[in-house]
Amino acid sequence: MENQEKSKSGVGEVFSYFFRKNDPDRPNNFNLKAMHTINKISILMFLIGVVMVIIKLSLR
Repeated sequence: MENQEKSKSGVGEVFSYFFRKNDPDRPNNFNLKAMHTINKISILMFLIGVVMVIIKLSLR
C-alpha cells in the first residue's frame, strides 16, 4: 500500500486527498478535521484561480 501511494504524483495526489477513506488508525479530533477542511477549501480555491487565469489568457 505504501508503494502505491508513493507512485502517485501531481493531479492524482490532489484528487486522492478529496476522495480518501477514513483510516481507523489515524487520530480523530476536531482540530484535525478542521485542518483538513481548510486544506480542501484552499486547494479548491487555488484550482479555481488557476482555471480562471488559463481562461483569461486563452481569451486574449
